[in-house]
Amino acid sequence: MNVIGIVGWKNSGKTTLAAALIRELSSRGLTVNSIKHAHHGVDVDQPGTDSFKHRDAGAREVILAGGRRFAIMHELRGAEEPTLDELLARLGPCDWVVVEGFKTHPHPKIEVHRQESARAPLYPEDDSIIALVADYVADFPGPVFDVNNIPAIADFILSPGKS
Repeated sequence: MNVIGIVGWKNSGKTTLAAALIRELSSRGLTVNSIKHAHHGVDVDQPGTDSFKHRDAGAREVILAGGRRFAIMHELRGAEEPTLDELLARLGPCDWVVVEGFKTHPHPKIEVHRQESARAPLYPEDDSIIALVADYVADFPGPVFDVNNIPAIADFILSPGKS
């Protein structure tokens, strides 16, 4: 399984880029999974639903299954947040995993940075950033892609020896 990360500051366009890359890689016949990291409490379940009641009653994991998809909700119940490596191990087989977030993990990453950002780019402090997606001319030592050139970004990801 190959992993590429998308990192950047809040509102830089990480989710837009991640979704576009997933769409592009999938359209090329590749199987793509994704992991999205959130820094806040995330709940995909709603109070009052049966699965919520199961979790609320104390179940550590609840699988909600239907004819089109299933979801596994895992309650940490005070345990440490799983590492990216632990989450990757839980995924099914695929060609690529697009990871949004997990800035500090050393997997290969593409940073999204906007000219109007009040924060400095991450790449000067992170050797695992292998490319930059920006809306300005940047002094990044590696490839810099226009935010709208998704095919070129996908070509780069798929090229051998990129890291």
